[in-house]
Amino acid sequence: MPTIRLLSAAEAHAAIPDLCEVLADCVNGGASVGFMQPYTSADAEPYWRGVAEAAADGATLLFGAEVDGKIVGTVQVGAAQMPNQPHRGDLKKLLVHRSARGHGLARLLMDMAEREAARRGKTILVLDTATGSDAEAIYPRLGWERVGVIPDYALWPEGGLCATTFFYKRVA
Repeated sequence: MPTIRLLSAAEAHAAIPDLCEVLADCVNGGASVGFMQPYTSADAEPYWRGVAEAAADGATLLFGAEVDGKIVGTVQVGAAQMPNQPHRGDLKKLLVHRSARGHGLARLLMDMAEREAARRGKTILVLDTATGSDAEAIYPRLGWERVGVIPDYALWPEGGLCATTFFYKRVA
């Protein structure tokens, strides 16, 4: 049975090897999450160190899905916003290792992230995801509202332009 939890800064630092493996697997599997192929666990380490530091100062809420003592999925909420947006959070990098997909981990991670964001005073969350990706289909099933699409927003990890779809969800 998976354990879904908010990681402290110390737990985030300790989980960096697992988090690196998850991110590298997702990027190499075609997930458009900001990185290009080929992508290794070593490439991911600086990114996760930065996330762990952001978790330490409360700027980022980092959630992990753990199975048999190993992190196999993660999602983040960017909690630090501009002074006129204290009620908003940015949902970032919903990642589940390909070997752990199909067991509802994305839903469990999203549920916990949404609940914790609401508990911390966030009333609306926003996210963007690659248009036409498998990830895009997840969010409407979880109650997220599609706002629109921006063409040529980013690159697919293997190259070539991709559009992005924006979503929002009220959580309080």
